[in-house]
Amino acid sequence: MNGLLVVVLVGGGVAGYLVFFASGSDASSASAVRTAAVSSRDVAEVVTAAGAVQSGYSASASFSGSGTVNSVDVKVGDVVTKGQKLASVDTAQASLQVTIAQNNVNQAYQTLVDAQARGTSTPQQQTNLDSAVLARDAANEALAATTLTAPGDGTVTSVTGKVGDKVGGGSSGSSTPSTGTGTGTAATTSTTASGFAVITDLKNFVLHANVAESDVNKLKNDQTAVVTVNALPGQQVQAKVTNVDLLPTTSNNVVQYGVDLALTSPPAALKPGQSASVEITVASATGVLAVPSASVSTLGAASTVTVLENGAETRKSVEIGVRGDQYVQVTSGLSENDQVVLPQVATGTGTQQQGGTRAGTGFPGTGTGTGNAGVGGGRVGGGTGTGPGR
Repeated sequence: MNGLLVVVLVGGGVAGYLVFFASGSDASSASAVRTAAVSSRDVAEVVTAAGAVQSGYSASASFSGSGTVNSVDVKVGDVVTKGQKLASVDTAQASLQVTIAQNNVNQAYQTLVDAQARGTSTPQQQTNLDSAVLARDAANEALAATTLTAPGDGTVTSVTGKVGDKVGGGSSGSSTPSTGTGTGTAATTSTTASGFAVITDLKNFVLHANVAESDVNKLKNDQTAVVTVNALPGQQVQAKVTNVDLLPTTSNNVVQYGVDLALTSPPAALKPGQSASVEITVASATGVLAVPSASVSTLGAASTVTVLENGAETRKSVEIGVRGDQYVQVTSGLSENDQVVLPQVATGTGTQQQGGTRAGTGFPGTGTGTGNAGVGGGRVGGGTGTGPGR
């Protein structure tokens, strides 16, 4: 009889233990629900990309005629204006060609005039005069090209030639081949321009970046952006989209599109070639109802959120507007101060009632268990417990 009484008492204690902690687990679960209030705020969707700072203008200047360089009038670092003299080659050969061409014009003209006076002029004589004039004009252009001038305003960033160098048509000197073409002021607008001299605008900068193909349709000219230069941490530079490439580049099966952004008031320490990251605002809304992005579930064109009402969770359909990384604009389906449920945050540690190990109370021996099972075992989660009991 006494033995039976002991069993009943112990059994009652175990039952009480389980009921007490089971109810504690439910309370803990309810209190663990994370919510956020629907509130009014600004929401922005941004596209991120990486790129490099470039000069807004960089051009090369190369001699188009042949000759020997007899003067170099600038050095690297000099600030020049469009049309300013950079260098020159000796003019003896070019001047001789002008003299010869002018004599040919004079002769052709006199021949035509004499023939007209006799009434024996022919169309060929007029053609000869026209050809001579064209040749004289070309000779004058060659003479002018013996002086190399700046193709635009900027700073001299490269001079590859020196006095005594031999230059030929399109050559920049004896040391480096030129990419320049045309006259003495020929230029290219490539940021990798090379020639006898290179002029670069170091006051106006652009950022050239590459964006993913999934984002390119969101971009258009005049969108605002924020640029962060790796070499100048903590300094954000405002920018604006000026061009989006129509054709992509593909590398390692990754398709990207180039985008150019003009930098507004760039820092004085900024230099071409520095790497940078950019956040382009592609959509924005000011003072709108919004919820944390994590609370919104979207499948196809349908979006839903879970709302906590009177302690119960209710699923609601919503219409969304601007979708930012942190917040999403809600255009219908919710009211301000509604409480939306956030996803649970997984943790690696627990309390006595939520995982880990727990000392048992009960019969001597060992026991293991999951959930609420097992006297002397872990109560919640996969915890295990051992103990001599009491």
